[in-house]
Amino acid sequence: MTEPKRPVVVSGMRPTGRLHLGHLHGALANWVRLQDEATCFFFSADWHALTTNYHDTAVIKPAERDMFVDFLAAGIDPEKSTLFVQSHVKEHAELFLLLGMITPLGWLERSPSYKEMRENITDRELALYGFLGYPVLMTADVILYKANRVPVGVDQVPHLELCREITRRFNFHYGEVFPEPQPLLTEAAKVVGTDGRKMSKSYGNSIELGESVESTTKKVMGAVTDPARKRRQDPGNPDVCGIFYLHKIYSDAATVAWVDQNCRTAGIGCVDCKRKLLERLGPDQERLRERREALLARPGDVEELVQLGTKKARTVAARTMEEVRAAMKL
Repeated sequence: MTEPKRPVVVSGMRPTGRLHLGHLHGALANWVRLQDEATCFFFSADWHALTTNYHDTAVIKPAERDMFVDFLAAGIDPEKSTLFVQSHVKEHAELFLLLGMITPLGWLERSPSYKEMRENITDRELALYGFLGYPVLMTADVILYKANRVPVGVDQVPHLELCREITRRFNFHYGEVFPEPQPLLTEAAKVVGTDGRKMSKSYGNSIELGESVESTTKKVMGAVTDPARKRRQDPGNPDVCGIFYLHKIYSDAATVAWVDQNCRTAGIGCVDCKRKLLERLGPDQERLRERREALLARPGDVEELVQLGTKKARTVAARTMEEVRAAMKL
């Protein structure tokens, strides 16, 4: 099977509300680059949100609107990429059902995410069919558009391998309908939250995209740095400091080197380091805030863009499902 000259890339996010700097530099910035070299489909994974958020569905649609605004503010161009809502393309559910008929339970039970989330999310029931089967739905999401590239970090490669196994099994039984999606390894920037842990909304340590300069400044100035550096004259270790990770993203090479050297020698204090970061982070946040405000002022325009993208996604998905039904003789 020959791959198209232009790679097909599919990726999505669960609608959990406003995106933060971790989302921007962990995924969105890479999506923006990819849309110039690939045929891209980026979607709101609202059915995936139900796997863990089934108890509070009212939050999903407002969160989805915020998420699409953040996509556009970050630079996703609807002229280059297809933006759509997963649940509005019913072919995702049909392919999920058909793939579920051939996916062994043992494959799903050994999924790293399944085990990890069962251990970490203890405030609700997760021994559910939908939660166990989410990798099958993920596979349907990807191969429905004949994706041959999926942007993932190194830690996500095992998840994609399960997707590839399910694809191979389908092709074995019914013929070569789908290309096997290959990992498009991305060197995601490490973004540490204000408390020193990975930036996450659930930890309450995030800085949202386009947050006001005042709010961003307050969070940065109150952020945890090297916990071993107790006094201004103590040398620090930038390798354990979340502010230094942000410098690597926002500051130029000369500034990063200056911070590295002067932190280790106590040439500067943490306040100096944070103020230097804000010289770059502040204007960038203001630029994103202005873009968000402009988009929020025209909510109908954003909705129309998503509807147009969803219509385009349906067309591609319907064509794929015709092939699937023919291959399965349904």
